[in-house]
Amino acid sequence: MNVGLAGLGYWGPNLARNFAELADLTVLCDVSEERRAEFAGRYPDVRVTGDFDELLASDVDAVVIATPVPTHYELAKRALEAGKHVLVEKPPAMRAAEMDELVEIAAASDLTLMPGHLLLYHPGVVKLKQLIDAGELGDVLTIYANRQNLGIVRVNENALWSLGVHDLSVILYLLDEEPSEAVAHGNAFLTPGVEDVVFCFLRFPSGRIAHMHLSWLDPHKMRRITVVGREKMVVFDDMELERKVTVYEKAPWKRAETYGEWQTRSGDIYIPKIETSEPLRLECQHFLRLVEGDGDRGKVARDGAMVVRALEQLQDSLG
Repeated sequence: MNVGLAGLGYWGPNLARNFAELADLTVLCDVSEERRAEFAGRYPDVRVTGDFDELLASDVDAVVIATPVPTHYELAKRALEAGKHVLVEKPPAMRAAEMDELVEIAAASDLTLMPGHLLLYHPGVVKLKQLIDAGELGDVLTIYANRQNLGIVRVNENALWSLGVHDLSVILYLLDEEPSEAVAHGNAFLTPGVEDVVFCFLRFPSGRIAHMHLSWLDPHKMRRITVVGREKMVVFDDMELERKVTVYEKAPWKRAETYGEWQTRSGDIYIPKIETSEPLRLECQHFLRLVEGDGDRGKVARDGAMVVRALEQLQDSLG
């Protein structure tokens, strides 16, 4: 399968490495002459260009887009209209109407439109999904996510779009439900108009709720998702080297007859073994399988649209 890649900045080199090993990487595209020269040296058998139209005119079957976020929608649309399957970094669009348009174009031509929601392919997150779907936790009541650090402070996208898209995609994946309410509060302390601290609240038709704390201004580096079930609770901590997922047999138990207060049950704590496969490699493999016709192309696109709709609601409430 011939694959073309647009964008050789921060994340593009990782995508190039994976697709060079998994498929036939035939075209690399970037506006920077310096980066084009660098990657021409790295991949001497790959055509390198600064013209996206040249990439689209080539014989590539699929286009991978890792350019700056504001360009995602336009480039993904042009690639789909050129008959190419598309893997586009998150978010694929910044407005729900734009994302819906991309989904419609892909569906009309039976093309893959896959957002690069990396965490959905993390073996730790996959384990969370397995635990929930198997009923191990009982009814899921709430999910909350912490994604905090001191920096990197961005000036062209706020913490919601830079950080929140990761956890939001996971929350919607785990619950397989679209929020009926999505509200965000935050503030721009460092760069006017660019919120560097954001708190998000989500409510779902089932009654479940979720919360996200997103910040570039925090003394701790945290990448953690907690799922609270009626029977058990589980924590995914991406900062842990070995203890990625921890399951706690903790839950409210019953009302005490004397006081009418809830007693709690606390049992075993166990750490399931999580495979160490590179999430990006798993993501790229999944995209190639979709292109080959293995899997539900429509669902991955519709799930991406659900994330963009929720992001738009959260952003509108911030404004």
